[in-house]
Amino acid sequence: MTENEISKIIVNTCYNIHIELRPGLFESVYEEILYYELIQKGLKVERQKPIPVIWKNVKMEMGFKADLIIENKVIIELKSVESISPVHQKQLLTYLKLTKLKLGLLINFNERLIKNGITRMVNNL
Repeated sequence: MTENEISKIIVNTCYNIHIELRPGLFESVYEEILYYELIQKGLKVERQKPIPVIWKNVKMEMGFKADLIIENKVIIELKSVESISPVHQKQLLTYLKLTKLKLGLLINFNERLIKNGITRMVNNL
């Protein structure tokens, strides 16, 4: 399955969750439900996966944690905030660079329309 095929499943799943739950819940609630739904669709999903930082050829285990990594191809960074700020985009881009993955989705469930809350980010595409 390609990154784009995975992305389509993720976006459709987020849309369905958003229609049902609407904005206003904690990020952790959306994460739990999205994790469950993607697993039900047969996807391999890693949750709160540590992303180490390499410093002077030493692997520092406590670098970052990705909210969800799907099929070891797509990183999802979830938010439930008033608005996405540049630091959120930089955060996802850093995760993409550290993992060498090509596609990331920054998803803010706190939007009236979920399509306005999804930012697609690429690394070396």
